[in-house]
Amino acid sequence: MRSAAYRFGSLLCLASCLVVAACVTINVYFPAAAAEKAADKIIDDIWGGEGAPPAKNDDKRSALPERSGDVLLAAAHSVLNLLVPTAEAAQADLNVSTPAVRQLTQSMEERHARLKKYYDSGAVGLTSDGLVEIRDQNLVPLPERNSVRKLVADENADRANLYREIANANGHPEWEMDIRTTFAERWSSKAAAGWYYQDKSGAWKQK
Repeated sequence: MRSAAYRFGSLLCLASCLVVAACVTINVYFPAAAAEKAADKIIDDIWGGEGAPPAKNDDKRSALPERSGDVLLAAAHSVLNLLVPTAEAAQADLNVSTPAVRQLTQSMEERHARLKKYYDSGAVGLTSDGLVEIRDQNLVPLPERNSVRKLVADENADRANLYREIANANGHPEWEMDIRTTFAERWSSKAAAGWYYQDKSGAWKQK
C-alpha cells in the first residue's frame, strides 16, 4: 500500500514538473515552425510563388517507448501528449499582418519585378544572413550598375526592417535574429532554379 502511495506521489511530482517545463517552453522558446510558415507566406507574396516549392516538413514525433508495468513512463507519455499540442496551439502563427509588415512586403514585391533579371543572370544573389548582394557586377551592364546598387541597398533596408517589425509585432524583439535566420533559410530554399545563394559558410552556390 505504501509503495503504491509512493509511486502515486512520484507521478504527481513528475506531472507537475512537466507542466512547469511546458509553460517555460511556451514563454521562452522561439516558435521555429510558425516562423517558417510566416516566412513562406511573405516570400510567396513577394516573389509571386515563382521560386521552388517549399520542402516538405514531416513533423513526426517519436513515440516514447512504453514498457510493460512501467506506470510512471506511461503516465509521463500521456501528460506530454496533452501538453505538447497545447503549447503548439498557443504559438500556431506569428502576426505578420501589421500595416508596417504589409507596407514592407508590398515595397519588396514591387522591387522584385526589377531585381528578378539580376537574380536570373547571377549578378545578384541571396546571402546567408537574409539579405541580397551584388555577386558579380561584371554581369550587370555598365549603365545599369548604379541603379542595381540602389535596388540592392533598398531591398536590404526593407528586409532588415521586416525582420525587426515581425519580432516587435509579436512582442519579442529578441527574436529578430532568429527571424532573420529563418528567412535566410527560406529565401534560399524557395529560390528559383539558376539563382545563386550562399550556404552557411558564405560560399556561393547555384540552385
